[in-house]
Amino acid sequence: MVTYVSILRGINVGGHRLIKMVDLKILLSNLGFSNVQTYIQSGNIIFQFTETSEKVLEDIICSAIKKQYNFDVPTMVKGIAEMKNLHANNPFLKDETKDISYMHITYLERIPDHEKFDSLANSNYKDDEYILVGKNIYIYCPNGYGNTKLHNSFFESKLNVNATTRNWKTTRELIAMAEKIEISC
Repeated sequence: MVTYVSILRGINVGGHRLIKMVDLKILLSNLGFSNVQTYIQSGNIIFQFTETSEKVLEDIICSAIKKQYNFDVPTMVKGIAEMKNLHANNPFLKDETKDISYMHITYLERIPDHEKFDSLANSNYKDDEYILVGKNIYIYCPNGYGNTKLHNSFFESKLNVNATTRNWKTTRELIAMAEKIEISC
């Protein structure tokens, strides 16, 4: 069994696309996923499944949610090794003057078109910074994520790709939870 982290986009926000985490846990367990755990209400799931591609798992989860709730939820799935790699390679962690409470990571469904991504440099984002690494964007928002232009909808519209963002605390907690599952099995 391989440990995975699934990150759902846009559930339980503003009273829309509501899914209780206990129900989501049952849904995935019924699909044959094991050791299913959730973290907070924004759609963070840790589970184990036989080794397969993340895309296959994304499709399974999306289809099950569509069938159960009748709405689409963009879903990103990462293996624990990839999550650890994302954590270890956060370029903002190398700068000791940066406060981790202002760090975020935007997970993209695929590597964006480089021309579209490069065109983002033509705008001013105040003190906010972003760095693309593969299909993930590290974000530093010293004035808070709620005050940045660099949010999911911005990246989705500019890059024509599904995106979902988690703060650094959540990212670290998801990794810690996944590691606990691996140790216990």
